[in-house]
Amino acid sequence: MVDELTDQNFEEETKDGVVLTDFWATWCGPCKMQSPVVDELAEERQDVKFTKMDVDQNKEVPSSLGVMAIPTLLIKKNGEIVDRITGYTPKAKLSQILDQYTN
Repeated sequence: MVDELTDQNFEEETKDGVVLTDFWATWCGPCKMQSPVVDELAEERQDVKFTKMDVDQNKEVPSSLGVMAIPTLLIKKNGEIVDRITGYTPKAKLSQILDQYTN
């Protein structure tokens, strides 16, 4: 399951464990390609919390984190940003990146 985050709950929801946040927008073509990849990984992996944030409805957090392009995938471990991936990322590559922070 992928949780929808807002400016109000982002810090609370991403402070524990390994959390991937997909920053996206409804009009973004590459985001529409990335979303099913994130959904598939969320079904397969219990060691990572998967979240998403609509940058049009939530401007504060993306701005404060310097998200300039979407999709941007942000990985936090215990509240600290450990990785940032901009642009479409295939499932195998994304899973490999997540492995670095869960093993």
